[in-house]
Amino acid sequence: MTSLFHGSNAIVQNPLVKIGRPKVDFGQGFYMTKLREQAESWAQTIASRTRDGKAFLSCYEYDEQKAKEIAGSRYKVFDAYDMEWLDYVVDCRKGGVMQNNYDVVEGGVANDNVIDTVEDYENGIITAEQALGQLVYKKVNHQICIRSQLVIDSCLKFVDAEELERV
Repeated sequence: MTSLFHGSNAIVQNPLVKIGRPKVDFGQGFYMTKLREQAESWAQTIASRTRDGKAFLSCYEYDEQKAKEIAGSRYKVFDAYDMEWLDYVVDCRKGGVMQNNYDVVEGGVANDNVIDTVEDYENGIITAEQALGQLVYKKVNHQICIRSQLVIDSCLKFVDAEELERV
């Protein structure tokens, strides 16, 4: 079992894949991370945009092995910021169809650290080689997007949630 965290302005006991936005890094789904600090940061960012400003950290136990069995070849792990990751993220951010290839996608985040490079590549300002040359120096954060409700229902167990102090 792996511990995963989700940062939000609400406690999420029963995640639904269809609630997420469609044009994001790994497509529409439920996003979490193995990195507690990263989820807390996400929660604070989201909370800063809401009226009540509340931030919550939802914690889960994830049966990764079972998820891989259920998803089979539709379980994708990006180990680095490489051409495959870059093409996938750009396609998903445009609402493309590559996201339909997978039930679970895990890898680096196109966060503030790397988004300028991704957008410059996406807009034709820099080449793929230039983008990859810049990304090689970026610290890879972690995210996992579960796009299959079956995987969520079978492999993800809500453990606890806590309200975070305002930053």
